[in-house]
Amino acid sequence: MSEKLEIVRKALGGISGVPVTPYRADGAVDVEKLDALIKGLAAARVHNLMAAGNTGEFFTLTLDEIRLVHATTIKAAAGKSLVSAAVGRSLADAKSLANDAIAAGADAIMGHHPMDPFAGPSYQARYFLELADFCTVPVIAYVRSDGFSVADFRSLALHPNIAGIKFASPNLMLLAEVIRSTKDAPAIWVCGLAEGWAPAFYALGARGFTSGLVNVFPQRSHAILRALDNGDYAGARNLIDGIAEFESLRTKYNNGANVTVVKEALGMLGNNVGPVRVPGVTALNEGERTILRGVVDRISAETRAA
Repeated sequence: MSEKLEIVRKALGGISGVPVTPYRADGAVDVEKLDALIKGLAAARVHNLMAAGNTGEFFTLTLDEIRLVHATTIKAAAGKSLVSAAVGRSLADAKSLANDAIAAGADAIMGHHPMDPFAGPSYQARYFLELADFCTVPVIAYVRSDGFSVADFRSLALHPNIAGIKFASPNLMLLAEVIRSTKDAPAIWVCGLAEGWAPAFYALGARGFTSGLVNVFPQRSHAILRALDNGDYAGARNLIDGIAEFESLRTKYNNGANVTVVKEALGMLGNNVGPVRVPGVTALNEGERTILRGVVDRISAETRAA
């Protein structure tokens, strides 16, 4: 297991791309388009593909659809990118999904943050710990709350089967404290808030970042990663400035447009992957689409020039 953990940690130190889930006209998962998307991301050398993550609309997929997304991603990646299968909902569902994903060849399991409105923070941490006890491949804990105590985070970082913690809270003081308190732990801390937050996370000791942008412009994500790995914070900020409007649009409607922006950008590049499912924002308005078109055209031109 130690060799598997090191492989997963190395991938987490790079780009963890979260692929969108394409839909057919009848609303079903479009396996052919998903297969093509994953092959493109693997060819673009995305280090880790988080199948059925939040950008993949995990919470609007049925359990069988999640299994289909996992299996399709694993097969299409063909070992060129590491595949972390995202699981969640009840602990029983998470274990069942994880068991099937591991059987299908997943390299790792990513546990979604348990979203029960009546959950106790220490028991949410326990959810990840029990999932890590169950799995026979490394586990990534996706923490979307700053309600965990430092002791909770330390328990996750010290678990022998947790490869890393995807920290998705903007509470940088807490991040600094938990990184200081887990210097003796091998788990890697990953920026779970995409490229825009990555410089601040790197400055505190985290490595790698998650990305929805990578569906559209993997070259830009790679350039940001190179700058950060080289300690070129000014260069990273300049590259991030170029996608600021893209990321800002994604935060609209209480993050309800997060996936919508990615899918519509793909459509502008000729890859129609279908709308976002309700309760996500199903479509941007004309003003938002005009802003997005400007970003897509500009980055496309910069990519061609490079």
